[in-house]
Amino acid sequence: MVEKGVKLGSITSHQIFTSLNKWHGLSTALRRVIQDNSGVKNAVLDKVSGSVLWDRAVFVLSARCNAKEIDEVLGLREKRKGLPMEEALYFREAIVALRLAKQVIKAQQGWRANAIAHLNRTGGFSRSLANSCTDWPCLLLELLSQAAEIDHFQPKLVINNIDVLRNATLNDDSSVCASLYHDSFIWRIIALGANERCLPVILVTSDSYYSYQAYMDFGFPDIFISREAFGWTPQQAKMHMVPDYFSHSEWAVAAEVLGPTPRHLFELYALKQSNHYQKMMGGESSTFEDIVDAYLAYLQISVVNPAMDRALGLLQKFAADAQSGKISKDKLRFGAPWRHPPKTDDPTLCIKWAKLQLIDFVQSFINTEFGINYLADCSLEIFDDPSAVALVEVGLLYAQRDPSFIRPISRGIQRCLVRWLVQQQMQMSFQNLLQYLWQRIIRGRSYRHLMLEVGYK
Repeated sequence: MVEKGVKLGSITSHQIFTSLNKWHGLSTALRRVIQDNSGVKNAVLDKVSGSVLWDRAVFVLSARCNAKEIDEVLGLREKRKGLPMEEALYFREAIVALRLAKQVIKAQQGWRANAIAHLNRTGGFSRSLANSCTDWPCLLLELLSQAAEIDHFQPKLVINNIDVLRNATLNDDSSVCASLYHDSFIWRIIALGANERCLPVILVTSDSYYSYQAYMDFGFPDIFISREAFGWTPQQAKMHMVPDYFSHSEWAVAAEVLGPTPRHLFELYALKQSNHYQKMMGGESSTFEDIVDAYLAYLQISVVNPAMDRALGLLQKFAADAQSGKISKDKLRFGAPWRHPPKTDDPTLCIKWAKLQLIDFVQSFINTEFGINYLADCSLEIFDDPSAVALVEVGLLYAQRDPSFIRPISRGIQRCLVRWLVQQQMQMSFQNLLQYLWQRIIRGRSYRHLMLEVGYK
């Protein structure tokens, strides 16, 4: 995106220097870059200003860069005939300045390598070291924010699955640990938004941490502005995916089983292109349905089952809070299926109660054909149900605004919820089965009165 900003003339070498110089002392790093690329040690370099050093470093680096490669990045070969020589040089200088900025940041991070390695060994915290590892992406964000212009250059950044970064593991000491890197990056995005009016940053994730917990951890209640899952309509998805990614027959299967969710479709396409799929398709009886089944199994094991385990943990916490009096009496009103949590803190009883509540809710949710209109009777009663709140919080359900329905986040997740319910029912002992039947018949949930009505738009 920054290279596109350079092509449009919105980002210049001077802007890159100004943004970098605001947060970094550049003189030593620039002298190192000049000496490494020119092979000459010049005493005069110790006496000049930072801007002069920057211009000299850009000039020296330009001589070492591949001009053909820079022209390809800028697309100058296609528009060379109508582009003045001065303007082409202007664009090339900005690209070289961008590479220089990356070299400077890399050099400064290299000086902190021993400190970062020590931090990783001891498990400590250092904001300056964490910030040094996120300097490069934050510099790019700041450049894009400054260059944004209505109807000319309006960038926005979409980061998919940022929760992977928060939970990643570190293989070497080239950076701080993943959670520290994640927190530093989010902190600096928030600072850019609050102080510099950062460009829009959209985090696409099914991890409810960013909807329910992050605003408390980072102290900005309004920074994560939506909990709603947005996606393509079937028509939009077909326009994007057919025939470039899937054939018409493959699309019919994928849309029916998984729905038009971009994440599922691109992961399915990656699986389709993998060697595993190619081997499967080598068999005479293999079909596209086989890879869809394999992807559903992947969703079940890696997404839905862990999320249901987290939901059980939330229900156990609800039971503990109810026992200690932290839950208001309104939520434990007469007739509520969750009104009688265990009266002891026995973890075995708590997990049994939590699982019974979750199974009961999923069964009632299936009975409503996976659509509950939470504004149907203006009571918002569904949000008193700890099971519904838990499944929304772990990212398997979402509350859309118009129409006002709680739904699974995709058709694929919906199928996995049914599989989870069937698996739990098959694993029940006779005693647990009796408790489940008692719950369903005597105290069981029923949300059929909140289903989609005929003619509702």
